[in-house]
Amino acid sequence: MSLADERKALICLIAELLRGSNHVAVGAASPIPGAAALLAKAVWGSPRFVNILGSVSNNFFTGGGGELFDCAAQGRIDAFFLGGGQIDGGGNINLMGRGEYPHVAPRWPGTFGSAYLYFLIPKVILFREEHSKRTLVEKVDFISAPGTSDEKTYRKGGPYGLLTSKGFFLFDKDRKRFRLESVHPTSSLEDILDNTGFSFDYADTVPQTAPPDPILLAALEQEVQSKVAEVYPNFADSIFANTAENA
Repeated sequence: MSLADERKALICLIAELLRGSNHVAVGAASPIPGAAALLAKAVWGSPRFVNILGSVSNNFFTGGGGELFDCAAQGRIDAFFLGGGQIDGGGNINLMGRGEYPHVAPRWPGTFGSAYLYFLIPKVILFREEHSKRTLVEKVDFISAPGTSDEKTYRKGGPYGLLTSKGFFLFDKDRKRFRLESVHPTSSLEDILDNTGFSFDYADTVPQTAPPDPILLAALEQEVQSKVAEVYPNFADSIFANTAENA
């Protein structure tokens, strides 16, 4: 399976996870989640609203990040995506850098509003393509946004699951840890165990991630391609190159 096909499969999987949402917001540097949100809207009309920061055609916010934060505080965003240079088994993410803060090297872009949104948006999907012990660690070096909070802390949101290039995990809020739900066809349970720095739960037999629905793939390539290209042109060129050649 080519990298382009793997990414299309991830887009279709995320689209399924967003089905039933009303309003999904996506950051400016999230082409796979952004494409998935547009795909779900195109196929099912759900989510009804998709806001991709940085887009002109698919962003009705006029106040930038401030309006995103206001909507989250008002309970008007159902799903969002977060990543991190490091993600640990408790759903904590690190967006600052490796090492002891403030002497981190390398230094990453920073936390921005991740902690705020992590507390307020009900379905936060953690997404990181790279699946290695470098990125999925036992304990993050710096907590930019915590995965869980104590009972005295008001919190509506938190991690729903973690999706990587190797598999999909759901987050168990009671046990405060991940459970492996499915393994992608390009990987295996042994591969995931070898390349994950934190412990997680899994069944004796972990199912394989279902292949993308042909209807979703067709819609992605025929209806959603131009919408993806509007906000993520380089990404669209990379995954739709063969589609364009065969058109």
